[in-house]
Amino acid sequence: MKKRALITGITGQDGSYLAELLLAKGYNVYGLERRSSTKNRVNLRAIENRITLISGDLTDQNSITRVLADIKPHEVYNVAAQSFVKESWDQPEYTANVTGSGALRVLEAIRHVDRKIKFYQASSSEMFGKVQATPQNEQTPFYPRSPYGVAKLFAHWMTVNYRESYGIFAVSGILFNHESERRGIEFVTRKISDGLVRVKLGLAERLEIGTLDSQRDWGYAPDYVEAMWLMLQQDTPDDFVIATGVTHSVRTFIEKASHVLGTSIEWRGLGVDEVGVDAATGKIVVVINPDYYRPAEVDLLLGDAHKAKAKLGWEPKVQFDELVDRMVTEDLKRLS
Repeated sequence: MKKRALITGITGQDGSYLAELLLAKGYNVYGLERRSSTKNRVNLRAIENRITLISGDLTDQNSITRVLADIKPHEVYNVAAQSFVKESWDQPEYTANVTGSGALRVLEAIRHVDRKIKFYQASSSEMFGKVQATPQNEQTPFYPRSPYGVAKLFAHWMTVNYRESYGIFAVSGILFNHESERRGIEFVTRKISDGLVRVKLGLAERLEIGTLDSQRDWGYAPDYVEAMWLMLQQDTPDDFVIATGVTHSVRTFIEKASHVLGTSIEWRGLGVDEVGVDAATGKIVVVINPDYYRPAEVDLLLGDAHKAKAKLGWEPKVQFDELVDRMVTEDLKRLS
């Protein structure tokens, strides 16, 4: 009999890659989809006829319980969230309700429907926030610096609590930043790849960016969803940091992306008249705009995934330069 898996957030970057992985492994895949007047299924185009989409909402306990009772999944992957960190300051209550309490509702549904269901929670390196040690591993104290990070921390500790209190096979993957061609346009890496291509092609006047010095441990999303699956195949539940162990700044990401386009960057402050590609130098103009700064910045995230490598046999396959190349090349193909 085929295993059944339910993915919340299936239409997003991680959910769509995870669905493809589980299909390749022979699963029957179900996806939770919020009711909406318009459906955004662009990431599911290649597999939409091979999965089952079910209406449900992480803010509604009854709908989650009903879905679990109807399909009786063997595994549940909770990768849905209000996941845009900057937006979490503008919508802190909504972020807490979806990103934090949403995970609790899924755990409650499992507790009532079938405690044998295995549960994966998408935790985040943003929980480390104002880092207390570098690199960060499973023992590093948390210090979130955004409503998003706080909400993720609530969901993380609820996952631990339900594992220890009710014997549910519940795990958290503390995933560091992972990007891809499917990353949402509101995230900084996709804003960079899409923005630079638009300027290069004359479709936009400039790329405006916030802080350049924040450093992140960036990996490739398809590699990271494999780690999610591996966590639920273990004999005992446990939490794992998933990361490349290498950090780069936002500035470096922009410079690498411009190199893929065969150009370089002219850095300017807000209020400059020159835009687009500088006629004299051929450089793309990037404007630093303080409006994009976070109220509380996370300066450095660097993960230590030794535990995942040792116990899961997991290794990142795509390195930073290739990740940037893939994103820029895809945006260039799409916009040309």
